[in-house]
Amino acid sequence: MRIRVLFRLLLALSCLGPCYLLHAQFQEPTKEELQMTSDPKAPGAAAVVLYHEEREDDSIHYESIYERIKVLTEKGKEAATIRIPYQKGLFKVTDIQGRTIHADGMVVPLAAKPSDLTDVKVKDFQVNTMVFTLPAAEVGSILEYRLQIRHDDNVIAPPPDWYIQQKYFVHKAHYFFQPSPDYVDSVMWASHVMAGTKVINDAQGRFTYEVEDVPALPDEDWMPPLNSTRMRINFFYARYQNGQEYWQDRGKEWAKNSEKFADPGKAIKGAVAELVTASDTDEQKAKKLYDAVQKLENTDFTREKSQAERKKEKLKDIKRAEDVWVQKSGSSDELALLYVAMARAAGLQAVPMKVVNRNDAIFDPDYLSLGQLDDYIAVVSIGGKDVYLDPGQKMCPFGLLHWKHTYATGLRASGKGAVIAMTPGNTYAQNLVERVADLTVAPEGSVTGTMQFVMNGQEALRWRQAAIRNDSDEVKKQFDDWVRAIVPDGLNVDFDHFLALDQYASNLMAIVKVNGQLGAATGKRFFLPGLFFESHAAHPFVATDHRQIAVDVHYPQRVVDDVTYRIPAGFVVESAPQPAKIPWGGNAQLTVVSKTENGTLEVGRSFAYNYTLVDAKEYGNLHDFYQKVATADQQQIVLARAPAAKVAGQ
Repeated sequence: MRIRVLFRLLLALSCLGPCYLLHAQFQEPTKEELQMTSDPKAPGAAAVVLYHEEREDDSIHYESIYERIKVLTEKGKEAATIRIPYQKGLFKVTDIQGRTIHADGMVVPLAAKPSDLTDVKVKDFQVNTMVFTLPAAEVGSILEYRLQIRHDDNVIAPPPDWYIQQKYFVHKAHYFFQPSPDYVDSVMWASHVMAGTKVINDAQGRFTYEVEDVPALPDEDWMPPLNSTRMRINFFYARYQNGQEYWQDRGKEWAKNSEKFADPGKAIKGAVAELVTASDTDEQKAKKLYDAVQKLENTDFTREKSQAERKKEKLKDIKRAEDVWVQKSGSSDELALLYVAMARAAGLQAVPMKVVNRNDAIFDPDYLSLGQLDDYIAVVSIGGKDVYLDPGQKMCPFGLLHWKHTYATGLRASGKGAVIAMTPGNTYAQNLVERVADLTVAPEGSVTGTMQFVMNGQEALRWRQAAIRNDSDEVKKQFDDWVRAIVPDGLNVDFDHFLALDQYASNLMAIVKVNGQLGAATGKRFFLPGLFFESHAAHPFVATDHRQIAVDVHYPQRVVDDVTYRIPAGFVVESAPQPAKIPWGGNAQLTVVSKTENGTLEVGRSFAYNYTLVDAKEYGNLHDFYQKVATADQQQIVLARAPAAKVAGQ
């Protein structure tokens, strides 16, 4: 039922927080609402929500949305477009009504027919989005709409997820949930709400929540997943006394099913006997088996075969790891469990682990649902140490986890069932990007040359997976765009080719040609960017000196630059980037060096950061460090014409 959770999250994000009152009537705006030009409770806001209501009554298979929004700026007019995702076939979005009220009181009713757009369609599963735009929205307008979401009598709708914080400041909100009589005794909830408020559960089993003056969702760079900070209430059905009992019992059930799938059968044991030898160390065995799994087709990176194709190729439904090996293909999760089975067949201690994708969410132990778990990884004991592996991630090197699976919590199989555990993070040594440029500068400031990008870890994984999912023209376009965003303005970049693209255990190299105007001339001098790859880069965490929530940079990394400028005849280097060493404790360091020799200027830059998450309380130190980095990166190279006598002497 995870799609239902996704549906509600998309609903909350895309229509500013939805759902309305059963038989709700449009409200006449007050004089103060019509005349409002700004909101002292939300200074600078593009729009604010005056009233927001969600109701769900599972006893009559009914949901509703009602909302009133005040537009305060031109950007706030975006709020007029409403998007309602829903699972087609099980749910229907009906009775859509809306209107726009201008500041002078004129009312423009919604007349256009909504668009029903297909987002996802696979087999018997389809997600659509109902889209409509409230008419004639302008600064000062009040936008008002209501709608219903119905489901069939034979559909057991999952209980609601209330996302209290919205894109805009909310003046007042009301939520109501009436569970089905058959499930009223098994409703539980995880509550992350504003201080001083709480969910009310009355004697009839109904739930209500009311709140006022809810701040808008933070909109900051490098935010952790919203569910880790957002005010929300998640309902779920669970016949357990507490969370510990739930995770123990359901964890044991999950582990049993995972172990059953990963039980090595005859075909796997035979394959493993051919892949490894008795003289191999545990690490050698683990790597050989990892290579074998990586060579199989990963249907999450290609496509899953249709039932007709499977029938034609005489392929059976995958029920065990053995089926994956025999068919030489499987999903990311199936391949991860296959690796566990093969490792066990080789005599290694290996267990499956299923974690929350950290790109989407953070594990919430109070939300009693296995549905929040996303992806399988494998944990193998080598030399007495746990090694976390990502065999389900195509092109992921042995010993590296995709960053979305680092610092990720989930269930790990154990001898007694399953335990809640967290994966380790990456280190900066695992993620290296080397950027090398050899540039010939002409007297008028134009430049030609080549650039080489050498990558391992996360950047190499990203481009290798992009090459699987896209054709060569699209990959070239994406790489050119990526390079263009970091080199100085005025340059043309032309990605030529990758080296070792299909060798995930090796460094990935990209070759790029470059030409264009680089220098700016002023009389007898012209100026070049001192730090070539950073002159156009947007330094994070510099624009503001305060932060509401933690910083999540996804993974640590080291970026090393080596740029050689070939100076034109008749010019000398008058000024070069000054050596610098800027540390931030044991968290990060910037080093800059330069050297002039035989008509060339070589500039080196090394920037390493070994953190992933930074608490908002530490943001001031992070901000100060990046300000120093930005200042160092703004240095210039000054070339001057050499005196005539010196030129003659050359």
